[in-house]
Amino acid sequence: MRTPLLTAAAICACAQGAFAWGGTGHTIISRAAAEELPASLPAFVRSQAAIDEIAALGPEPDRSKDAGRTHDLDRDTGHYADIGDDGKIGGVVALDALPISREAYDTALRAAGTDQYKMGFLPYSIIDGWQQVAKDFAIWRVDNVGASKASNANDRAWFASDRALRETLTLRDIGVWSHFVGDASQPLHVSVHFNGWGDFPNPAGYTTSKTTHASFEGAFVRAHASIDDVKAKMRPLAISDAPIAAQVGAYLTATASYVVPFYQLEKNGAFANASRGAQDFTDARLADGAAEFRDLIVGAWNASGTTVVGYPNGITPAAAESGTTPERDRVDVSD
Repeated sequence: MRTPLLTAAAICACAQGAFAWGGTGHTIISRAAAEELPASLPAFVRSQAAIDEIAALGPEPDRSKDAGRTHDLDRDTGHYADIGDDGKIGGVVALDALPISREAYDTALRAAGTDQYKMGFLPYSIIDGWQQVAKDFAIWRVDNVGASKASNANDRAWFASDRALRETLTLRDIGVWSHFVGDASQPLHVSVHFNGWGDFPNPAGYTTSKTTHASFEGAFVRAHASIDDVKAKMRPLAISDAPIAAQVGAYLTATASYVVPFYQLEKNGAFANASRGAQDFTDARLADGAAEFRDLIVGAWNASGTTVVGYPNGITPAAAESGTTPERDRVDVSD
């Protein structure tokens, strides 16, 4: 558990804990996922320029740190979740039953004497990002139909212009979102043992060093991880039909299962000696982040077909693509 006082000292206590993987690891995850997107996604997401942009944006939420106390204190804890040895956050929030919103999550944690800013709200950073990208894709798909089929030239031009804007926004949203999906593949970002084993029962004698976190995700990754090795370990595309909260809960649960193996490797000197086992472990964790990110992007694209665009009388991409002509006054909220 992070300390209650989220001051600069408290943030530093996790030894760059909110900087999971460092720039190298995040860039590898974002690029590897983007390079493996299937042809079912539109070309604007799969172009070389798009891949480069997504990769460049992977580290962005860390690069924006130190913008100011209001900025940092509200955002920094979106990079982690302190999951206990019981598999729950704060002893009360189960990963297979995440509350519907951050407000509900915080309410549950406060009832247990803590809150989202002490325990972290990484699951919601990922869920929010997925929902935003699904909406981005939905708007783009309606724009794409409207650009060729709207009833008059002015509306067709508006849809074409809006489509171009949406492509810019979608790539930015995907790139920034990739950071949090990547964070969740780093075992020390989903554990109360986030920087050394901490003040917990420690019968196995795992390290309590406060440099554990930074030395793993920073120096070790920079020295030993490569995108080719990571891509070689990525699992095949696997799209889930489960609700996004359930997918995120399962992903964090899987990552948390690698906390003890990490500490065992560290205890055996695997990272200090850059053993093959330590390198394989690191590549596999990065690969899991890349594969999860790729799968979630595809899942967001699939979900976008039934996402309503426009309010209150909007249209879905599925309807537009099956013959219902989108009209600007149904989807344009600028007035």
